[in-house]
Amino acid sequence: MTFIKESAGNSSSIRLSESVGAHILYVVAVAAFAAALPTEAYASVSAGVVGTIGFLAMWRYGWGLLHFIRALIFRKSVFPRMRQAASAVIKQDPPNAFLLVTTFRIDSAVTTRVYKAAFEAALAAPGKATIVASVVEAGDQRLVKALFHAICGDQDKVDLVVVRIAGTGKRDALAYGFRAIARRTPADNDVVAVIDGDSIVPPDLIQKCAGFFQLDPAVGALTTDELSEVRGSRIFQEWYALRFAQRHTLMSSMGYSERVLTLTGRMAMFRASIICNPEFIRQVELDYIDHWRLGRFKFLTGDDKSSWFWLLRNGYKMLYVPDIVVLTVEDPPSENFVSAAAMLMVRWFGNMLRTNSRALALGPRRIGLFTWWAILDQRMSMWTSIVGFVVALLAGIFVSGYALLLYALWILTSRYVLTLSLLASRPRVSVFYPFLLYFNQIFGSLVKVHVTFRLDRQKWTRQKTTSATKAAKRPLIASNFMSAYMHSLSLAAFVTVLAWGMNVLPTPRAFLFFP
Repeated sequence: MTFIKESAGNSSSIRLSESVGAHILYVVAVAAFAAALPTEAYASVSAGVVGTIGFLAMWRYGWGLLHFIRALIFRKSVFPRMRQAASAVIKQDPPNAFLLVTTFRIDSAVTTRVYKAAFEAALAAPGKATIVASVVEAGDQRLVKALFHAICGDQDKVDLVVVRIAGTGKRDALAYGFRAIARRTPADNDVVAVIDGDSIVPPDLIQKCAGFFQLDPAVGALTTDELSEVRGSRIFQEWYALRFAQRHTLMSSMGYSERVLTLTGRMAMFRASIICNPEFIRQVELDYIDHWRLGRFKFLTGDDKSSWFWLLRNGYKMLYVPDIVVLTVEDPPSENFVSAAAMLMVRWFGNMLRTNSRALALGPRRIGLFTWWAILDQRMSMWTSIVGFVVALLAGIFVSGYALLLYALWILTSRYVLTLSLLASRPRVSVFYPFLLYFNQIFGSLVKVHVTFRLDRQKWTRQKTTSATKAAKRPLIASNFMSAYMHSLSLAAFVTVLAWGMNVLPTPRAFLFFP
């Protein structure tokens, strides 16, 4: 059930026909739904309800449209000039490259593909290259060495360094790998690609990315586009495809400002002098924050956010390279879609929120107004994204049952328009996207709000390591009970304020400044 721009052969033509049919059926069903609503349904909803939703809708969709336009300008106009300049400079003075791959609890078939791609990228690099394999199990070490000898053979262009560590987490794996690279004293313009153990890089990775560091000494890191190979049911495949399509648009928009909002742990490339900086290594290895209520706690996950924040704080540019695609092999942590989405969102959004406040504290003058506002929007959107749902629910209860039907019509229509807009980022969109977009909006916002009050709760999805202090050993203000209390109080206040704004509940005079 996908809408595809191109097709090849009879089987593709059949698939295209079926896909277009699914989209036509969706449009017809929505149109029939709109026509079936009686005239009084459209007049039953009060102006207060429409105004509350309409104002926020204009803000949210205007912000989304701005990202969409900026993404098109970047990919169609700005980046082609950057690509031409980077391709020219790489031929004049090719740098050396290091590819750091971290591997832990990944099956051998995927590990083979990952290292095979890394060795091929090293061989295709314009200068010399070194693969640094940070592994835990002896079996992975033997596999990596065997692949190196089979692919690279007896040559002096590509070298292999194996770093064995205990299974204490990715942060330690990265820190040991960074120090191994630092001992080789790379030059300032040399580059380091940090690659996750389930990410397959293209052969021209170094050739097409290293030149950006030579063009501008202020460039500290870059990341690329991603596609996913999902080993799960159809719903997971569509969900990941949607996520990466949205990521491509947002990254392109932020790439226009030369400061992306994250340096993904799947594949990010850094200037070698940064990787060798002891302060940078310490930030990634032992990052923490001091929270007013939860006290000091170390970061378990989110190493990519730690490296991103270090570069942001130190004034480096972070670029997006949209014409390089890294393939990631995704294994959902659960066969149940909602359960798996919850586990992944808790990790993703927790990493974002733990770094969000300190990034905001840097201020717009230091990091740029658009970047600063985009970071602020990450915090506001968790609340604004559920306003429509809550307002429609309150209107359905206190005003008219038609409000819920009108809201459903609005969601089906607007999310389909958003789905079609993703054709600017991907050659296909799925008829499932409107429903997944709404799921991500509501469920994702609720998860973000939940995590906001529990920033110290951290857990990997691939290993059993967790970070949380037992409630019995914590003061009341930092206890699980207080987290739940503040969470519930905030949600209640949010709903109450919306109800007052809709005039479905009387406003107590105690909250007004006049009698």
